[in-house]
Amino acid sequence: MARTAPRLPAALRLQKRGERPERKAKAGRASAPAKSGRASAPAKSGTPAAGTRRTGLLAKVRRTGAPEKAAPPPGPRPLPLPLRLPIMLLAFVFMVAFAILLARVTLEPSPASVALTHSNLHPGRSLRAYLDYASVRDVIRQLGGNILLGVPFGVLVPVLAPRARGVVQVLALTALVMLMVELTQGALITGRAFDIDDVILNTTGSLLGWALLGRRLGRAVHARRVREPADA
Repeated sequence: MARTAPRLPAALRLQKRGERPERKAKAGRASAPAKSGRASAPAKSGTPAAGTRRTGLLAKVRRTGAPEKAAPPPGPRPLPLPLRLPIMLLAFVFMVAFAILLARVTLEPSPASVALTHSNLHPGRSLRAYLDYASVRDVIRQLGGNILLGVPFGVLVPVLAPRARGVVQVLALTALVMLMVELTQGALITGRAFDIDDVILNTTGSLLGWALLGRRLGRAVHARRVREPADA
């Protein structure tokens, strides 16, 4: 007769079968670090991208924070020095001659006009009186003469004074000089009186001289000033 293998008790068979889940659990624990390592691999590969982003931001901050140098303003360049010096010397000679002519015209006494002269502190009063009562010849002589006296200021000041090339500076300087002349006339010269309308006409003449010729001469003789931007 053939022999059969003895059967094991049920308790022993359960223990042997229960070993398989434990082995699977151990195998799962051992494979867990490997899976976690695979998952963490993309995080390591992402660090260079974060570094490049930071360096890009720092570069942008440095570019925006650094002050840029102002470009030279466009426009005509001044004349060479051998040409500028004769122009300035000629302008100085004209200014001296004009000062002598201005003194002779405005500071010369006029005894015959003592009864006719009177001071005028109201702008426009003398102009209306000339236009209403004087002849055309007298109007042209009086108004045109005062305007022509101011034209040399507008032409010569931008050449002789580089810091007074602007229209505001030229007008202010002309008004100041002619105001002093008018005050001297009213206080010291016989037959002369202070007239605010003469100051207005002289300033108008300087504006015409600056617009027609003085502005161009000032740019041709003197270089344009460039303002450097302040550091941030």
